Amino acid sequence: MAQAMKIAIVDDEQDMRQSISQWLALSGYDTETFASAEDALKVLGPDYPGIVISDIKMPGMDGIQLLKKLMGADSTLPVIMITGHGDVPMAVEAMRVGAFDFLEKPFNPDRMSELAKRASNARRLTLDNRALRRELSGGTQIMNKLIGASPVMERLREDILDLGQADGHVLIDGETGTGKTLVAHALHAVGSRAGKKFVLVSCAALEEEALAKRLFGPMMPEDTQLPAIEEARGGTLVLEDIEALSDTLQARLLSVMNEQGTPAETRIVAISNLQEAGKTSEDVLRPDLFYRLAALRITMPPLRQRGEDILTLFTRLSEQFAEEYGCDAPQVSAQEAAQLLQAPWPGNVRQLINIAERAVLQSRRGSGTIASLLMSDHEEMQPVMTTEGKPLKEYVEAFERMLIDNTMRRHKGSIASVMEELCLPRRTLNEKMAKYGLQRADYL
Repeated sequence: MAQAMKIAIVDDEQDMRQSISQWLALSGYDTETFASAEDALKVLGPDYPGIVISDIKMPGMDGIQLLKKLMGADSTLPVIMITGHGDVPMAVEAMRVGAFDFLEKPFNPDRMSELAKRASNARRLTLDNRALRRELSGGTQIMNKLIGASPVMERLREDILDLGQADGHVLIDGETGTGKTLVAHALHAVGSRAGKKFVLVSCAALEEEALAKRLFGPMMPEDTQLPAIEEARGGTLVLEDIEALSDTLQARLLSVMNEQGTPAETRIVAISNLQEAGKTSEDVLRPDLFYRLAALRITMPPLRQRGEDILTLFTRLSEQFAEEYGCDAPQVSAQEAAQLLQAPWPGNVRQLINIAERAVLQSRRGSGTIASLLMSDHEEMQPVMTTEGKPLKEYVEAFERMLIDNTMRRHKGSIASVMEELCLPRRTLNEKMAKYGLQRADYL
């Protein structure tokens, strides 16, 4: 059973506070009362787990002023205003500022209970969504793999949450090595189908006849595996390399999608991994299939557009490989940090994983540089893409953030040890951690 929502009652008249509180408590609400708006503001923060009922006319700060402050802190907080008989202009002003609704004295207690119920349901939905977004930012195991604080990664996580909660088919495209399959897993994990089947088929890995059978059947007596469309029923079917489907199989897929109707019995997440220069999924898919899939679309950001995420990823990956190989992770110099930020990364995150592992191995041997690994990789991987130059300030800040982050991790959040190693006074360290969004609690 869901925990009862709180109701904060703000009124300067004690009898009114008590009567409202008693009535709502009988309805199962957890109430708390305040004799003034000033007292209420000491408790009512942006994530207050409930709603507010406030009188408009109060000495000192009145209800409208309180409402404005509450809306400034959390515009989704439901506030029900109590107005005197005939105070229509005040009620109109309250609704304009953002009040959920208003009650006119003398009011019907049942009407108040009904308003409280609607407001509480709205608040619970808001808080649930907010909690889910926080989980998305750094909670679940899958989401923890989507590392990065760059604007493009923030948007990607928001898109995953929004599209995960939707129920339509999805197209994921972008350059090779950007993590498209990981995002398909994440879409399934944060949506209503999370407990259902997740089936992945690589369309480029099978010949047409074998692929047709794998996707649609028919089943033979000796077959132990259902066709993918049947196997994923009620869940998610991920089709990697969707562009490898022939026109015939595209038509069959579209027919199955049309038969399912809305909402789809099986959600299809198509991954486009085109390698040909100048080609897009729109160029190679039937228009009717493309538009069915692309109604919900995620385009993965290339690594070169993710700024200091590159250093964060490199640090995490090198630490993981160092633990695997039983050695220390390589220390990145300022020059090497700039080289990592400037590299074109045609292979994106997949290439960065490879570089991080090789950097750990050569560090264990005591030879080689990150620059040499980047040079050899760029010679092997064609075509080489170019990156836009960045201001020196961005390189310096990215390196500084990485250095503080690494040192905090190494000393498990000991501020004194970090101050000593980096020769920084406490105030300067605090300011820089705040600037880069680093919190001591994350390292303890």
